[in-house]
Amino acid sequence: MKINHVYIISALLILFITLTPTILEAQCAMCKAVLENELTTDGNRKSEGINAGIIFLMGIPYILIGSAILYYLKLRKSN
Repeated sequence: MKINHVYIISALLILFITLTPTILEAQCAMCKAVLENELTTDGNRKSEGINAGIIFLMGIPYILIGSAILYYLKLRKSN
């Protein structure tokens, strides 16, 4: 029995989505503490860096999902 690539990608994506929230919740308190501590000091370089990191991390899933869709369409077109 031949396993389709779409099933493997879907299974990995579902596994990643279900396991990620527990990992990400641990970081929220640390980021919040850094930003709250910075409010008492001058400058906001740390908050700019954290905001840039959040935007960067937010884009990664879109790139991965878009790549998977393009790969699927390429496989579908070649058949």
